[in-house]
Amino acid sequence: MDAQSRGRADEVDPADQWVLNPETGTYELRLNPSGTQSNSGPSRSSTGRVSTRKNDQSERSGRREVPGQRNRRAGKAPAGESPDGQGRRKRKPKATRKKKVLLWTGGVMGFVLVIGSGGAYWLYQHFNGNINTVDVGDAGSKSSVPDGAFNILVIGTDKRTGAGNAGYGDAGSEGHADTNILFHVSADRTNATAMSIPRDMITDIPACPTKQKDGSTKTVPGEKNVRFNTSLGQEGRDPGCTMRTVKKLTGLTVDHFMMADFNAVKQLSTAVGGVKVCLEKPVNDPKSHLKLPAGQSVVKGEQALAFVRTRHSFGNESDLDRIKQQQQFIGSMIRQMKSDDTLGSPTKMYGLADAATKALTVDSGIGSIKKLTDLAQVLGKIDAKNITFATLPVIDNPAEGKNHITVVPDPTKADALFAMMRADTSLTEVKKKEADAKSAAAAEEAARLNGPRAKSSDVRVTVLNGGAAAGSAGVMVTWLQNQQGVLKSSNGSNAPQKVPATVLTYAPNQADQARKLADLLGLGASALKPGTKDAVGKEPMVLTLGPDFKQAGSPIAAPAKAPEGIQKVEADKSVCAK
Repeated sequence: MDAQSRGRADEVDPADQWVLNPETGTYELRLNPSGTQSNSGPSRSSTGRVSTRKNDQSERSGRREVPGQRNRRAGKAPAGESPDGQGRRKRKPKATRKKKVLLWTGGVMGFVLVIGSGGAYWLYQHFNGNINTVDVGDAGSKSSVPDGAFNILVIGTDKRTGAGNAGYGDAGSEGHADTNILFHVSADRTNATAMSIPRDMITDIPACPTKQKDGSTKTVPGEKNVRFNTSLGQEGRDPGCTMRTVKKLTGLTVDHFMMADFNAVKQLSTAVGGVKVCLEKPVNDPKSHLKLPAGQSVVKGEQALAFVRTRHSFGNESDLDRIKQQQQFIGSMIRQMKSDDTLGSPTKMYGLADAATKALTVDSGIGSIKKLTDLAQVLGKIDAKNITFATLPVIDNPAEGKNHITVVPDPTKADALFAMMRADTSLTEVKKKEADAKSAAAAEEAARLNGPRAKSSDVRVTVLNGGAAAGSAGVMVTWLQNQQGVLKSSNGSNAPQKVPATVLTYAPNQADQARKLADLLGLGASALKPGTKDAVGKEPMVLTLGPDFKQAGSPIAAPAKAPEGIQKVEADKSVCAK
C-alpha cells in the first residue's frame, strides 16, 4: 500500500523516501515530504548494510539528492526539469509492482497481519535473506495461496535461543510446540477462524519424515497418547510433524506453517511501538517478571514476552487461561498493525518488516518475499471483525483421575468445531448475520429438518462409500446397528461414483426416517435430498458417504453455529485479562 492510496496529504510514495546521500554514498530514509533527513533514521551503504550514524556531512551540505539527480553534475537534467535545476520537477511515473520492494508484514497471523510497499531492489534482497525456511515435504502446499479455503499453522516455540533468552531456563531444549494456532482462511477470503490448540492436550502424533541437519531424511516414529507440544523438537521432529499432527486431529489439511520464538514477540511488539493490553487487576508475577497496573497498558520487548508467558496471573493459572491472554495480545497487535499509526510510518514499516522476516521460520512453500507478499495481501484484507479467535474445546483427561494435569478434546464440541472449519463455516457473528440475511435458500433447507421423527428401529437405509476412507460404509453400518438401534441398515459397498460431500436420498414418504437419521449422524439440511416418488414396500433410503465423513459418531455436516460454551472472541474486540 503506497502513500497515495492511503490518502496522505503529502502524497509521498514510500518508494521515494529512500534517497542517496552524495556525501556518504549511502541510501537514507527521508522521514518527511520536504526531504529533510532525520539524524538517526536507518540508512544503508552500498554494501547493503543498515546504518544509524548521524549524517553530519549531509547536514552541512544542506542538500539531498535522490537517484537521478546525479545527472546534474554532468550537465544533464532529469526528464521534465530545466537544465539549471530550478524548474519544478514533474512527478515520476508510479513504479511498477514488480520493481517496488514489498515491506512485508503479513505472516504470522497475530504477529504480522498487514502489508506495505516501498524501497529498492537491495532492500528486497535484504528482507529475502532474512527468511528462515524448513522443507516439510508433502506436509505442506507448494502454492503460497492455495485455491479455496486454506490453513496456516502458527507455532510459538519455547526454544531459548537469542539474546537474553537463556535466563528463562531450559537453555538446551530443542523447543516444543508451546503455542499453536490453526488459522483457517475462508474460500471467499472474507473471514477467518484462529483456533488455539492447547499444548498439554493428549493426542496421537503420526510418523513423519523430516529433513535432518546433515541433509538426510529421517522418519520419526509416531506416538500415541502424548502431549501435543511434543510434536515439535522432540526426537528430531520438525514443524512438518506438527502440521501432520493437526491434520490427523482435525481432518483439516495444513497448507503452511509460520514459527516464531521468544525474540519474535519482543522484536515485533517493539517494532510497532508497543501493544495495548488490558488487565482487570494489577499483576506482579515474579516467575514471568510481569508487573503491570490494572487497566490499559502498552507492552513491548521483555514486558510483551512476560505478558504472553505468564500463567500465574490470570484465571486458574492454567495454560488454558494463558491462551486467552495470548489471543488478547494477538488481536491487539493485529489492530495496531492495521492502524494508520503503523501504516503511515515508513520507519515503523521498515522496522516491522525487518523484525518479522528475521523472527519467523516458514515452510519452503512461502519461503520468499514474493510468496509471503502474495499471502500477506490476502490476509491483510480480512477485516478484524471477521477474524474469530477460538480455543479447541477440551475436558480434563479422564485417565488422570483427580490430578487434572492434561486435557483431551471434548468428544462432542471439538468434533463440531472441526466440522465447521472443514465446511468453511464462519464463526464470526457479523459474517453469519450477513449470510443469513442474503440466503432465502437456507430457510428452505432448514424446513427439511422440521417435522416428525421415526423410531430408530423403523429407519431403513443402505450405506454406500462415495469418497470416504476405505471400509467406511461397513464402519457406519456397525455403528448404526450396535449403538443407535438402526437394525434395518445394510452395507451397499462402493457408490457408482464419488460425491463431494455426504448425501442422504429419500422418498417423500420417508421424510420422518430421513430426519431421524440426520439427527443421529449430525447431517445438515443441505445433505438431505428428497425424491419425487414415494417409496414402495421395504425400499430403503440411500446414504452415500463422502470425503467429509471421518468417523462414526462424529457430526458429518457442520452445525449451523458454534457449539455452546466454547471460548471465542472477535479480533476487533478489546478484552481485559481476568
